Amino acid sequence: MSDPIQQTAQPEASRRPRILAISNQKGGVGKTTTTVNLATAMAAVNKRVLVIDMDPQGNASTSLGIDQKHRTINIYHVLTGEATLDAGIVPTAIPNLSVIPSGVDLAAAELELVDLENRQARLKQAFVNQGVGWDFILIDCPPSLGLLTLNALVAADAVMVPLQTEFLALEGISQLVKTIERVKKAFNPTLELQGIVLTMVDKRNNLSEMVESDVRGFFGAKVYTTTIPRNVRISEAPSHGKPVLLYDFQSKGSRAYLDLASEVLKREKNQGVAA
Repeated sequence: MSDPIQQTAQPEASRRPRILAISNQKGGVGKTTTTVNLATAMAAVNKRVLVIDMDPQGNASTSLGIDQKHRTINIYHVLTGEATLDAGIVPTAIPNLSVIPSGVDLAAAELELVDLENRQARLKQAFVNQGVGWDFILIDCPPSLGLLTLNALVAADAVMVPLQTEFLALEGISQLVKTIERVKKAFNPTLELQGIVLTMVDKRNNLSEMVESDVRGFFGAKVYTTTIPRNVRISEAPSHGKPVLLYDFQSKGSRAYLDLASEVLKREKNQGVAA
C-alpha cells in the first residue's frame, strides 16, 4: 500500500455528513472489520467517507494502512481540545476514504474526559464547523459502553450494531439497545438504530442459524438481509494493512461487504437521507 500522506482526499466544504456509530460493547464481533470494509465499499461507489477510530487498540487505523508516524494528531487530541477535528484527518491510499486515527494516548482518555466540561459531547462539539463535505462518517467504537462510546453515540445520527451469531447474542445487544435509548432520551433525541448486521455467520452450524432466526424474530426489519460469513480472507486482511476488499476482492467476505454497503445506502435513501 502506498504512503497515505501522498494521497489527497479532502472533501469539498459543503454538505453535512451522515454520522454512523458502529458499536457493540462485546469484543470480537467484527465491529472494526465492519467499519473498515463498509467504509471501503462505500468509497468504491464514490461516497466520500471518513472513519473515526475511537478504539484505543487502533485496529481500524492499522487495517487502513496508517503507520504510527502518521498518528501524531489523532482522535485523543480532538476529544481533549488540543486539535481540531479536521487537523486529525489522514487520507488513506483508498480514493474517497480518510481516517482520524486512534493513538496510544486514547487509552487514558476515559479518565481524562471525566474532568472535562460536557464530557459526553466532546466529539459532537468537535464537529462544529468541522468535518463537512463528507457523505458518511463511520465511528469505530471501543468494545465497552464508557465515555468514548458515549461520545460517539451523542455525535451520531444512527447506530449500526455488528452481532456475532453465537450463544447469548441477544442478551448482549439488549444492553446496548437500552443504552441507545438512554442516550436518545438524555443527550441525542434524533439518535436511531440504523440496523443490525449479523457477522461470522456459519450456515453449516445449527447454533448460528438458530441465533440468526432469534435475532430476526426479535428485531425484524432492523436486521440487514446481508450477513457476513466466517471467512479466512477477512481475518487475514488486517495483518496486511488492507480491507478485505483490497486484499481479496473475489472472496466471499468482500462480496458480503459490498452487498451490505448497497443495503445500507438503500436504507439511508429510503429514510430520506441523501445517499
